Amino acid sequence: MYQPTDLKKGTVCQIDGKPYRVIEYGQKVMGRGGSIVNVKLKNLLDGSVIPKTFKGQDKIEPAEVASKTVQYLYHDGDIFCFMDPESFEQFELSNDVVDEAKDYLKEGCELNLQVFDGRVINVELPKNLYLEVTYTEDVVKGDTTSSVLKDATLETGLVIKVPAFIKQGDIVSVDTATGEYRERKK
Repeated sequence: MYQPTDLKKGTVCQIDGKPYRVIEYGQKVMGRGGSIVNVKLKNLLDGSVIPKTFKGQDKIEPAEVASKTVQYLYHDGDIFCFMDPESFEQFELSNDVVDEAKDYLKEGCELNLQVFDGRVINVELPKNLYLEVTYTEDVVKGDTTSSVLKDATLETGLVIKVPAFIKQGDIVSVDTATGEYRERKK
């Protein structure tokens, strides 16, 4: 069982038999040592977001979520095809399940799926991914300060802001939580 203060961002818990992920966390300390924890929870089955308040003595049930490593193969419209690297079994997931992860999926990459009650509920991306820049504007000569940002299209189709010195063909690290540029691969 979780205490309310265990519910950090990203924690998966179970409320009324449904899995939820904490997406926002806030704690208020009250007089005489009590505290209230305010969280926003994302339902991992239907994607809805609800606010919830817990008191210090509340008990929260952890969700029985299993993790499964898969390889991304391709997508066709709103269907994404994956393969189990051990059994070579292929299966498809809808756009609803893949959600925002679709912007980071590169053919052949390995990632984890979260499974709840025999059903895939979430595509878990690594914190950082290296992707190739397929298009970006050339920089104006003399305007190469690192504070100038420009758009860059990555191999997955995602467009992010990068420093002016990044050019087409560079491999850049992207933070999958925020979609922001981190560094150029050396």
